Amino acid sequence: MYAQERQQEILRRARLAGRVDVVTLAEALAVTTETIRRDLTVLERAGVLRRVHGGAIPVERLGFEPAVAARDVVMTEEKERIGKAALAELPEDGAIIIDAGTTTGRLAEAIPADRELTVVVNSPPLATLLAGRANLTVIMLGGRVRGRTLATVDDGALRPLARLNVDVAFMGTNGCSPTRGLTTPDPAEAAVKREMVEAARRTVLLADHTKIGDVHFAAFAALSDIDLLITDTGLDDRMVAQLRAGGPEVIRA
Repeated sequence: MYAQERQQEILRRARLAGRVDVVTLAEALAVTTETIRRDLTVLERAGVLRRVHGGAIPVERLGFEPAVAARDVVMTEEKERIGKAALAELPEDGAIIIDAGTTTGRLAEAIPADRELTVVVNSPPLATLLAGRANLTVIMLGGRVRGRTLATVDDGALRPLARLNVDVAFMGTNGCSPTRGLTTPDPAEAAVKREMVEAARRTVLLADHTKIGDVHFAAFAALSDIDLLITDTGLDDRMVAQLRAGGPEVIRA
């Protein structure tokens, strides 16, 4: 197992159990405790774990929301596959929404040059990425920019969304639960996500398997509001069945 794979497995275990300890991880992953401590240091510097005595806790359990730069360096291969799989859901022409996020950003990077699309975004980095492409008309939602996620929120984003109708909304999430639906830590960001879902004829959720089962403070959609979830092969069959029972089709890329 390469270091990045081991670190992703440590993060997965931490999010599943709520915490991890060094000795148990070393035994389970067949490495030394020193190696595990180095892995935990890497994950703490990435902003996804917080070191505690003898182990670590995922930042979500402590009420923290990882910054976009920290989230962009975990589950990278899975996010790439999810973004590419989402290309099949693009209309030939028309209008789409791409929500702020690191997985949705992979879709934005991969949009082909042969699609004439209007793309609505609430992320200045995504607007910058897409604005120079001749085949795209980019609409940037205004409002306050949240420093942690680089997403625009509040009235400047909400009011334009209330007047829009798009073909597909490609959404990100911090948590996706069969019982609690789609959730995110910040109520202002949840409000914008809710309006994005409302504005779309079809909603596609892009979320790696570490988000599945997590529940955060503010809900923005029920599973029944989602038409399709594109995730990765790390999601087990049991959870896929629970999610499908809630409404959406599920694809593992």
